[in-house]
Amino acid sequence: MKKDDIDEVIKRLREIYPALREPVVTTIAKDNDPFKVLVSTVLSLRTKDETTLKASYRLFEKASNVEALDKFDVEEIEKLIYPVGFYKTKAKNLKKIASILINKYGGRVPCEMDELLKLPNVGRKTANLVLAKGCNKDAICVDIHVHRISNRLGLVKTKTPEETEFELMKVLPRKYWIEFNDLLVPFGQNICRPISPFCSKCPVYEFCDRVGVEKHR
Repeated sequence: MKKDDIDEVIKRLREIYPALREPVVTTIAKDNDPFKVLVSTVLSLRTKDETTLKASYRLFEKASNVEALDKFDVEEIEKLIYPVGFYKTKAKNLKKIASILINKYGGRVPCEMDELLKLPNVGRKTANLVLAKGCNKDAICVDIHVHRISNRLGLVKTKTPEETEFELMKVLPRKYWIEFNDLLVPFGQNICRPISPFCSKCPVYEFCDRVGVEKHR
């Protein structure tokens, strides 16, 4: 894929986006609340979208802000978020996060990468999602789909999601940073699958280098 093709690729991915199921955090992020984006992203790790969405809404019905979450004990949080993956560990981390946010940040979620990374169970993927979807700051959230597809297209040549993030910052126009994850996640779940992608249905097939694709449909 050539850098000059990026605008057309983004345009075509935007066109098919309405027909695909949007990422769960994108749905929750419509409130533009960094707290809800942070919590739902923590819950989403190794958990199906449908389970994450239901668990997030159950939790937000009882605790829609940092102060309310901090009043719950770990066992109560566990019951609200079950059956998300690793719910016991996530409940403990959410309790710790709430306490830290209140004691160190005055009850707000920091909109700075360095500060977000200090929170329990928050890595660059989660931090970038909070920055982009909760704080409306230019940031590229790189998950497994963004990492895989960016390499498959030939847009980058990297081995890890973190490497992909920094390479994308060099080649992807800043105006696309926030929405890049939104576009590639459902595209990767439905069309550009990890194994045997649906190249016959791909709207950007002509621009793709198909790096690593041995079999397709």
